[in-house]
Amino acid sequence: MLKIAYAPQYHHPLPENHRFPMEKYTLLPEQLIYEGTVTEANFFIPPSFPESVITAVHTQAYWEKLQALNLTKQEIRKTGFPLSQQLIEREVIIMNGSIQGAIYAIENGVAMNIAGGTHHAFTDRGEGFCLLNDIAVASVYLLENQLAKQILVVDLDVHQGNGTAQIFQNDPRVFTFSMHGESNYPMQKEKSDLDIGLPDRITDKPYLEILYNTLPELIDRVKPDHIFYQCGVDILETDKLGRLGVTKEGCKERDRFVLQTAKANKIPITCSMGGGYSPDIKVIIDAHANTYRLAQSIYF
Repeated sequence: MLKIAYAPQYHHPLPENHRFPMEKYTLLPEQLIYEGTVTEANFFIPPSFPESVITAVHTQAYWEKLQALNLTKQEIRKTGFPLSQQLIEREVIIMNGSIQGAIYAIENGVAMNIAGGTHHAFTDRGEGFCLLNDIAVASVYLLENQLAKQILVVDLDVHQGNGTAQIFQNDPRVFTFSMHGESNYPMQKEKSDLDIGLPDRITDKPYLEILYNTLPELIDRVKPDHIFYQCGVDILETDKLGRLGVTKEGCKERDRFVLQTAKANKIPITCSMGGGYSPDIKVIIDAHANTYRLAQSIYF
């Protein structure tokens, strides 16, 4: 069965410009159930994990500042959200969803997290709507609990996974691959193990050719026994923050190729939702839903 981590909706009052992208976390599960792709039985609310899983990645000082709501105004501004206890609790649930999802992926081949992909969270700070790095925390959890020996992060969000790159810059057990808009946020990039910066307005054919030529070679070279896939849909030509020219069909083909490649190589894959900011919410939901439709059809 396809297992999907679900974090309860964030109800703390948000500025108007933040409410729209947050709606997708409620609408996507509703759409997937409505169309019959999955049922309520596919969803799980993540269990709690010990605090030590957070401080295995993030510094104790940073975690204590978050818990005490003690970030500076500048630090809060960089995260993009008003700081609240509810927000931190939700971030912990999201992080736990990727940990539990990875465990389910080992059993079932694939697992999903409706949320997550918080790749702009560094060891000691948050940025870009990310406070805790779910991919990094889940990766370290697998490694420390002997559930994986070599991990490949496939980050295909339009924005570079700068926090993930920084966290694993000296850890050969995690290979970080980020394929992103070269001219997009963050303007100062970190160094992933492999960065592919894409030009503005790149279209389906050249985008997919790069992916086709890169991912199989990486799997052969890195030999991962787990893949964490950041599958943001902000690569779409309609995305107001993305600046690329990929169609919804091209984005679906991207997901199909990543999922089928993982399955063909018998590598468990854990998918985190990532970004998506097209003006029409229906476009965002349909593009994200394609990832789940494909996972269900390819694996089950």
